[in-house]
Amino acid sequence: ANLRGLDSHGVARIPIYAKRLRLGLVNPRPALALRRVAPSAAALDGEDGMGMVVGTAAMDGALAIAREAGVGLVGVRRSTHYGMAACYVLQAVAADCMGCAFTNSSPGMAPYGGRQPILGVNPLAVGVPAGRRPAIVLDMAMSVMARGKLRLAALAGHPIPEGLGVDAQGRPTRDGMQVFGGGAVLPFGGAKGSALAIWMEIMGGVFTGAAFAGQMRGLYEDFSGPQGIGHVFLVIRPDLFMPLAEFQARMDEMIERLKASGPAEGVDEVLMPGEPEVREEARRSRTGLPLGPEVLAALEAEAAQAGVPLPPLSPRPLG
Repeated sequence: ANLRGLDSHGVARIPIYAKRLRLGLVNPRPALALRRVAPSAAALDGEDGMGMVVGTAAMDGALAIAREAGVGLVGVRRSTHYGMAACYVLQAVAADCMGCAFTNSSPGMAPYGGRQPILGVNPLAVGVPAGRRPAIVLDMAMSVMARGKLRLAALAGHPIPEGLGVDAQGRPTRDGMQVFGGGAVLPFGGAKGSALAIWMEIMGGVFTGAAFAGQMRGLYEDFSGPQGIGHVFLVIRPDLFMPLAEFQARMDEMIERLKASGPAEGVDEVLMPGEPEVREEARRSRTGLPLGPEVLAALEAEAAQAGVPLPPLSPRPLG
């Protein structure tokens, strides 16, 4: 996540993940076993394991089913926050498949017209392989801005932009701490973003048997029990209707047509979903991962508590 520029979902989360493990709210060794429920679908009980462990296993299962049936669907219940959603669709892309990852998440967003944070920001991720061109990778929350990014701004004491959140009384605020202190982030696109978040609540929560509509426990705020989050992973083989090479060539052609449409005034170029992250990953692979003082201090404290050394750090970019 940090390599791709999504610092809000990277190493900054290590302390809270470790805290929930220490409190026994996360199972460090879930026994993950797919239960086939249809020729192209399986269910997975995450047993309250780390979301990254559960999600990776579920996407692996969806890939295995798709190789056999053409399409693979895995529904997950009893999971936890699984970090960067793009991680799982990149698994599918690496296997020359199309992948989708749906999840619900802990309450933090009010439905359109409401003020109570009963919906999660419920990120959606889609990955589609191309040929010569980088894969199309969409990873977006249903809020105007991801809650993790707002949290980093709040921790750093920076005001958040207008129109991103409300306080506990439903009043617009630029104070990120008020948003996280009983307030709510707002859906992108008003009613449209809210409707998509509700659909994700259906897919990740209602459909899978996981917690839903405010039942999920907050990652940072609620230590009364496991989170109860649900996910759905969908894999589609792109060679169902034509050879893979032809599909990849068609994807390249589509991307090239879109990019050749010409930038609007004030825009340098037309970018595809995931293209900025690919460039950032290449840059940070050379220069290293930047850590702000708040994140660094939290990691140092966590390392001391766990009795492990921090990796060597540089005071400046590597190159």
